[in-house]
Amino acid sequence: MIALMQMKEGRESWEARDCIARHSHAQAYIAIVLSGGYEECGSRGRFRVEPGDVLLHDAFDGHLDRFRCKGAQILNLAATGLALNFSIGQVSDPDTIARAAEGDVAEARACLRKQLMEKPSAAEDWPDILARDLLADPGCRLDAWADQHGLSAEAVSRGFGKVFEQTPAAFRAEARARRAFALITGTDAPLASIAAAAGFADQAHMSRCMRALTGLPPGAWRKSNPFKTERTRAA
Repeated sequence: MIALMQMKEGRESWEARDCIARHSHAQAYIAIVLSGGYEECGSRGRFRVEPGDVLLHDAFDGHLDRFRCKGAQILNLAATGLALNFSIGQVSDPDTIARAAEGDVAEARACLRKQLMEKPSAAEDWPDILARDLLADPGCRLDAWADQHGLSAEAVSRGFGKVFEQTPAAFRAEARARRAFALITGTDAPLASIAAAAGFADQAHMSRCMRALTGLPPGAWRKSNPFKTERTRAA
């Protein structure tokens, strides 16, 4: 299980060359870049962001952050009432959202909702392409992928690990677990069916991975699930 950190709404500042090790948050949230820039590598891929960019994180998304030579100022907002149907967006006036957040966080979220647009992103090199392919197909065979791209399995594991701080196999397993988590909390499908749909060997395998991702087994999320309520409201 990766480190679970508490998300605090409001501004945060990071110095040049700072680095935040891989971690996750139990709450879905949105990070708005106010100044500077950084690189985020995580469950949704790798993004290099600048002022006006918005990173959207679902519950238990894992990521690390590497800050550039100027550091960055970021505004974090809980994703209450906001549908996270893409990974990176942009706003035209981040300072207005930041000023609103100083007095009324709900107003800041309303302002964000009016401005937020999806930002197109493109893979820049093979670790980005591999992350994209694993997210699209968590059953992707790594040896076949390496052969197809003219790389050795060792080079793929080593190079991907330098970028994401986890092996491609671990990234793939986490993608399966997050896919299962979305189905468990967002549908009434039987757990055995979800395990098969998400690519697990069986329901017990899914339960182990769900504990590793969230700290709780699937049944616990079915009995009491605040995220399901938020997803319904967002829709």
